[in-house]
Amino acid sequence: MTTLPVTTLLVIAKEPRPGRVKTRLTPPFTPRQAASLAEASLADTLDTVAAVPACRRVLVLDGEPGPWLPPGFDVVPQCAGGLDERLADAFARCAGPALLIGMDTPQVTPELLTVDFAGCDAWFGPAEDGGFWALGLARPDPALLRGVPMSTAATGAVQRDRLVAAGLRVRDLPRLRDVDTAADAHAVAALAPDGRFAARLARCAAPASRTDGRFAARPAGSAAPDSRPDGFTGRPGGSAAPTARTDGFAARLSRSAAPDSRPAGPR
Repeated sequence: MTTLPVTTLLVIAKEPRPGRVKTRLTPPFTPRQAASLAEASLADTLDTVAAVPACRRVLVLDGEPGPWLPPGFDVVPQCAGGLDERLADAFARCAGPALLIGMDTPQVTPELLTVDFAGCDAWFGPAEDGGFWALGLARPDPALLRGVPMSTAATGAVQRDRLVAAGLRVRDLPRLRDVDTAADAHAVAALAPDGRFAARLARCAAPASRTDGRFAARPAGSAAPDSRPDGFTGRPGGSAAPTARTDGFAARLSRSAAPDSRPAGPR
């Protein structure tokens, strides 16, 4: 007898529009190039989610869907409020087990997202920058996310401690790196060289240097100076969790983006 999947897969994301996504990639990239990279990252993520058995796939979106959206996804709007409120609301829409990820981990694989809640109550995916790229709950409870300080070096540690304090049995996914800076982009692309993100990055040349003396474009591999968080995980540093995989997959991140005009929250 075939067992039907019972897990809902959630992707929280922002419409990839210039000036509203991946602002820490500019410079060295232009806002249009940064948005193009965000679109490729989101498309890779959605394709991976589409390949994972699930009872439902949901894109929790700030903005409007575009041609990058594959079939098989329900699209629901993000609620108002901080990132903790928007993550909590995404889980509140689920009646059974759910796994949520962001849009900034194009290196994620179907194997990483195929989780089994037998013997545990939660799955936690730590990010290299101290946030988290994935969170799975066997019994979604929005209260587990509300009030967690987002976009700090301790975001992941605080969120995981919240799960443990609630008496949940937590299993850890590998630590991943999300795409915030140009250095992140090149490192993540190297982990998934056959994806859209890597191909798009290869086509994006660094913009020409400014001639008005205000700044010169940085090399494509250097980190952008803007330290504003724009998504799902925290800033560099933070909590560590054991790396569970030994198959050569160099674990990295994800972040889901909050609008620049909202208080930012937590690959």
